[in-house]
Amino acid sequence: MKKQQAFILSIDAGTTGITVLVVDHHGQIRHRGYREITQFYPQPGWVEHNAMEIWEVTRQLMAEAFHVHHVKYCQAIGITNQRETTIVWDRKTGYPVYHAIVWQCRRTFGLCESLKNDGFGEQVLAKTGLIIDSYFSATKISWILGNVPGARQAADSGKLVFGTLDTWLIYKLTGDTCHQTDFTNASRTLLFNIHSKSWDAELMQIFDIPEVMLPEVQSSAGRFGTTATPLFGRSIPICGVAGDQQAALFGQLGFSPGSVKSTYGTGCFLLANTGETPVRSTNGLLTTLACGASGNPLYALEGSIFMGGAILQWMRDGLEILEDAQDSDKFASSVQNSGGVVLVPAFTGLGAPYWRSDIRGAILGLTRGTRRAHLVRAALESIAFQVYDLIHAIQTDLDYPITELFVDGGAVKNDFLMQFQADILNLPVNRRENIETTALGAGYLAGVGTGFWSSIEELRQCRVTNHIFFPAMTPVERSENVSRWKQAIAVVLGGTQIK
Repeated sequence: MKKQQAFILSIDAGTTGITVLVVDHHGQIRHRGYREITQFYPQPGWVEHNAMEIWEVTRQLMAEAFHVHHVKYCQAIGITNQRETTIVWDRKTGYPVYHAIVWQCRRTFGLCESLKNDGFGEQVLAKTGLIIDSYFSATKISWILGNVPGARQAADSGKLVFGTLDTWLIYKLTGDTCHQTDFTNASRTLLFNIHSKSWDAELMQIFDIPEVMLPEVQSSAGRFGTTATPLFGRSIPICGVAGDQQAALFGQLGFSPGSVKSTYGTGCFLLANTGETPVRSTNGLLTTLACGASGNPLYALEGSIFMGGAILQWMRDGLEILEDAQDSDKFASSVQNSGGVVLVPAFTGLGAPYWRSDIRGAILGLTRGTRRAHLVRAALESIAFQVYDLIHAIQTDLDYPITELFVDGGAVKNDFLMQFQADILNLPVNRRENIETTALGAGYLAGVGTGFWSSIEELRQCRVTNHIFFPAMTPVERSENVSRWKQAIAVVLGGTQIK
């Protein structure tokens, strides 16, 4: 097989849809398939997906890619995924016992508060680098075991297994045989000790989850089995797996301490590589695992924002003031400022650095002069303000300055947002030519794991910068904007919520 003919297939199982890429040896995307998946909202604050739909959409997109590019040239498959989303399925039949509970879902808020009130918060934080929150997988597993008839007994007897989306797709791709995950996804469950890099018995006891449910954990560039031959006519190795944010950092080639990227997807997620040493945040950030140059686990600080690009989806589908989310750039640029309007998008609470899942969003500063363009601009500014909070927290936690922010994700195509981000941070914002960094990161890991790329230097040659946005806002303007945001946050955090 000639190297130039071979390709890596990368699966990005995201929150709103599935993307499948065909990546060549030059790091160029030769094919992109995408399909949205159904969002289920059975109750306010609850979010679910149909795991079987996710599998079927993924299988179809892979088949379409192979139809065009020929399966015989696929050297390996990489997988990246929305993290924390929880699936529990029958080990024998391969069918889920309940819908996938999405990372955004807040149904386990009460259980989390109870566990914190019982004094488990510090123990969990010390072992996992995470706080007890509905965001993570453990309480979602507990909810399924406690609310699906017969699930608890079946789990205790070894009949049920748990996985995040990477594990689910590996299981289905390998013909219901391989039950594995990687370090980065395991580190988001509240059940994995990031210091010993293993499942933790005390954590399993706290959340009442039997160990027999948990997948085997290995390096992100390791071997995760091979596809079942009947699927595509030949077996293909699965060799690169990482949670979406860690995959994006790898795709940005953020292998060294101090590398910082922000992904602007449904939510916004900022990761700062801290190397071999875990850094415990004093500013509301999480300590998690990331990928080194060979796929080995390193440590990172992470800030998670629940509402990023989803704000624009809400304006399109909920308020119906945008026909297309891409129109937001045009509307925001049509006014000089937001007219004093500030949007605090706490639709499912606020993530880092506040961690207040009990509050809800607000629009402040409305006047008779407020127009659609002001609301759209305020929405885009709210994304940048939230990232500002995370960068400020990371700079406070680290003993060295951040000099540049690498960005990726669908919303970075918005030039207004990227320029405002650079202005409000007073930092250069580096946008690469190909913004599919998350899926590319999984592809890079698969290529590293199989020798498709012989060195990191080969990968570096694949990275092309599209644009660097330099700050142009005056210090006075920056201070006034940040002050408005902080005042709005103070109002929301201190206000009484409507029940």
